[in-house]
Amino acid sequence: MSPERYQRIRDMLAKRQTDLTVCLENVHKPHNVSAVVRTCDAIGIHRVHTVWEDKYKLRGGTAMGSQQWVRQTNHDTIGEAIGELKGQGMQVLVTHLSEKAVDFREIDYTKPTAVLFGQEKYGVTDEAIAMADQDIVIPMVGMVQSLNVSVAAALVLYEAQRQRELAGMYNEQHLAEEECQTLLFEGGYPRLVNMCKRKDVPYPPIDENGHIAADESWWQQMQMSKDALSALKEDEASK
Repeated sequence: MSPERYQRIRDMLAKRQTDLTVCLENVHKPHNVSAVVRTCDAIGIHRVHTVWEDKYKLRGGTAMGSQQWVRQTNHDTIGEAIGELKGQGMQVLVTHLSEKAVDFREIDYTKPTAVLFGQEKYGVTDEAIAMADQDIVIPMVGMVQSLNVSVAAALVLYEAQRQRELAGMYNEQHLAEEECQTLLFEGGYPRLVNMCKRKDVPYPPIDENGHIAADESWWQQMQMSKDALSALKEDEASK
């Protein structure tokens, strides 16, 4: 991995917001899911949560956009998902038009926050609404009454980013170093990642120059010759 790529990944990881997330309930169109995940990556969300009933599940192999950099946790039920998020001390917001709903810009997103978005046609379920802490709406003065789910997510999440940036929350690292090491290796050495998975070998540490800091035993487990190792290092360094 080149020093430039190492630094770019390091800079990205330093701004990850571990206490800001989204939960997608039965959002089943691949382009919508990918667009939401892409926005999450852009504003520094580390993990997204998903709930899919069988009839809404994505086809196997569907790309999740920026999934290399944004982790995904899937839950069997919306109750399980919201229970886990509240267990992490997060306020759970749901995009839903109701008498108690407030303008999404009135929310304090510097608090640990999860934003719940529902299925494209029907929105969130009654169970999700009942369990959420606050309904939020995006004001509209036109003829349409709703936005595409990926557009709605982008609006809400960039308001969250704006507030957190003003509060200086992007100026300190929140992501654990162990997770940073995992992402550095996966982002910098994709070929070796596949080999580690095939051989069931733990990921090695990455040093401050972006180099693999593994001992001889790790390389022996990988069973790589010196020529193969040199060729791999040259290839990865060029990226």
